[in-house]
Amino acid sequence: MLSARSLFQEIVDNDQAYQLFCSIAASGEDQGGWENGRIAALVPPSLSDLAPKITRHGADEEKHGRIFTGLLRKRGLAPMPVPPETDYTMLLERAGIGLAHDKLRRDEPLTEHDIVVYLAHSRVTEQRAAEQMDLLVRHFGGHPEIGKAVRQISDDEDNHLAYCHEELLRLARAGHGRTIQRTLRECALAEIAVHRDVSLAVLDHMGRLLGWSRAKSAVLAAGAHAVYAYERAVGWRRMVRLAVPERLGALGGPAETAPVL
Repeated sequence: MLSARSLFQEIVDNDQAYQLFCSIAASGEDQGGWENGRIAALVPPSLSDLAPKITRHGADEEKHGRIFTGLLRKRGLAPMPVPPETDYTMLLERAGIGLAHDKLRRDEPLTEHDIVVYLAHSRVTEQRAAEQMDLLVRHFGGHPEIGKAVRQISDDEDNHLAYCHEELLRLARAGHGRTIQRTLRECALAEIAVHRDVSLAVLDHMGRLLGWSRAKSAVLAAGAHAVYAYERAVGWRRMVRLAVPERLGALGGPAETAPVL
């Protein structure tokens, strides 16, 4: 029977598929680390209190990249080039979501509006990340090879999501409420389309590596389209809601080092 657990088990059990999965994940985390590092360096003076939290966010993402790379090395594998059609972070940038890399490469202070855009983008993408890691923890949190890694990353993603809620609510009280809601909606609708496209691309690559039948590939592709249809209709709303998180001050301290795998 097809299930998230059985599909991921196939990936874990196959070196080539596992290598692709961990390489895609590591690349995305590394990119997120760079983006957050640049944003922290360019925070406007009026929001300077955010800089340490953004730095912590970036350090966590870089740590996740090291964790995924460490999982590869533990199995004697090396990171591989990421197929461009599976590059979630770059496809989001091309869709105009978040802050453009050209802007981040310039040594010019960002504006408060830029920070609102960054946090709204992060709130949407961290929702996706937190959900995906929660799924992995439920099915593989006790796995001897990857369990410790997925539990650590999942906890960090929950912190990141809490941080986004807390800071966006603070900025909404400061008068940015309408901009935040508009930006959240735009980001959410764009993200679900990118997520669908990346899911289909990853399924295509995995299908060839794992020798899936046409019927199995078709069923999985239909599932990705069904998820998109649901999210386009109503599911996107979960990505734009703001609520006071249980974890207040989630990024108030230094990043922890990557665990020994």
